[in-house]
Amino acid sequence: MAGLLLAAGSGSRLGRPKALVEFGGERLVDRGARTLREGGCAPVMVVLGAAEAEIDGVSTVRNPEWSSGMGSSLRAGLDALPSTVDAVIVALADQPLITPDAVRRLLETREQGARAAVATYRGNQRNPVLLGREHWSTVYALAVADVGARPFLRTYSHLVTSVECQDVSRPDDIDTPEDLERLTGILEGT
Repeated sequence: MAGLLLAAGSGSRLGRPKALVEFGGERLVDRGARTLREGGCAPVMVVLGAAEAEIDGVSTVRNPEWSSGMGSSLRAGLDALPSTVDAVIVALADQPLITPDAVRRLLETREQGARAAVATYRGNQRNPVLLGREHWSTVYALAVADVGARPFLRTYSHLVTSVECQDVSRPDDIDTPEDLERLTGILEGT
């Protein structure tokens, strides 16, 4: 089960590429890659674009079309996965309160036969997302502009297993300096 971290954006509202932002003593890109590894994914691949980064223990994929939005990063990541990979868990670098426990829950769902699954928080679909290889071409076709797997999850909801993760994880995004400050406070328990 591979892990795919999307970390290519420029962070226009944040004022710098999110991948390089420090959070809890590590860059968001390192934290996201670690979460996927500790959750049980191997190999782990990271899609970069606006910024370059060396990341221990992962393969990086450069998305030359990163400025067109998340869809191109998801497509670049799917294209780069080894042919031996049967399924992938996709996560976003700007959601640093996603935990390895949420990743493990998706993996357990896969072991029970799910071929597509999504972490939910109080019933709302967020990230990470598990996608079996047989769904990649459909996801690929629907991932345009700044949209990732969401159109697939909605259109093919009958194929998607929801996995509640509210008790072990939080899907909050870091989009602005205020978000960074708020999530840092949550992490520090203040």
